[in-house]
Amino acid sequence: MTLHPQVVAWRAARAAAGTAPLYTQTLAQARAADLAAIRAGAGAVEPVHEVRDTQVPGPDGPLPVRIHRPAADGPLPTLVWFFGGGWTLGSVDTADGICRRLVNLTGCQTVTVGYRLAPEHRFPAAVDDCHAAVRRLAAHADEFRVDPDRLAVGGDSAGGNLAAAVTLLARADVGPRLAAQVLVYPNTDQRPRRAPTGAEDPLLFNRHSVEWYRGHYLADPGDAAHPLASPLLAEDLAGLPPALVVTAEHDPLRDEGERYADRLTEAGVPTEATRYDGMVHGFFAMPGVFDAGRRAQEQVAAFLRARFGLAPAGSAAGTAAGGPGHG
Repeated sequence: MTLHPQVVAWRAARAAAGTAPLYTQTLAQARAADLAAIRAGAGAVEPVHEVRDTQVPGPDGPLPVRIHRPAADGPLPTLVWFFGGGWTLGSVDTADGICRRLVNLTGCQTVTVGYRLAPEHRFPAAVDDCHAAVRRLAAHADEFRVDPDRLAVGGDSAGGNLAAAVTLLARADVGPRLAAQVLVYPNTDQRPRRAPTGAEDPLLFNRHSVEWYRGHYLADPGDAAHPLASPLLAEDLAGLPPALVVTAEHDPLRDEGERYADRLTEAGVPTEATRYDGMVHGFFAMPGVFDAGRRAQEQVAAFLRARFGLAPAGSAAGTAAGGPGHG
């Protein structure tokens, strides 16, 4: 299938504006441009009942976390979200729009983890931070008003990679027990590919982008073979939490995401996999631009509601739990 007309229009607007690829910019420029683009594509800021910035202990100092919560008392099912950005860009602000919408659609609580970024902190710093945050939330469930029996992880792009890695660590540690994993166009195989060619579209996420991010994240190319960097290379995926894997047709990460979904299924893990035709990497974070981004967020919400045992969206109970609030 060709690019969706909404993608064609978005690409044309980027061309007219002279948008420079992130991989041609300095880190400071790329980090600012990435956040600005995500905010521009997220659509209207949805209110939620409570937004709270706090910290949790990490392996190398406190980690910022942002909590989005609906209007509900007591412990809630909780999605721990890891933002995308190639382990190099991003912050809790990057995921703010996604988490607000998922809180309202799902009725669960979200906690975004501000893990350390590369190249200042290379692999496995981000994995260690995300795992430490999940363990802290589970161990101090009362403090964070988390239902420890309904705890899930998720993320987009590099965040999907980190979510998959955390499930491997949680299984190895025999806890915390995770109810679900949401992997949106995840990186699952960091092994070097054939060198990108000049034919790559500079206005879209492409193989040059993948190589640029990987170069910042992995200090040693040999780290690409580690299952916590490349979850697809884990010997055994049995016993991992039920998964939803979302991919985009025109995304250099599509095939490795879909192979990971296949391997989860082969290992007996309940897995849903959806490819969004005509879409490109990043669409999930841009529901204000792409209708498919809105639909994919709704799909994630429906998956989480099912895994958390929450009432379907639109029911009286679901509306009360997940409606917009005041935050």
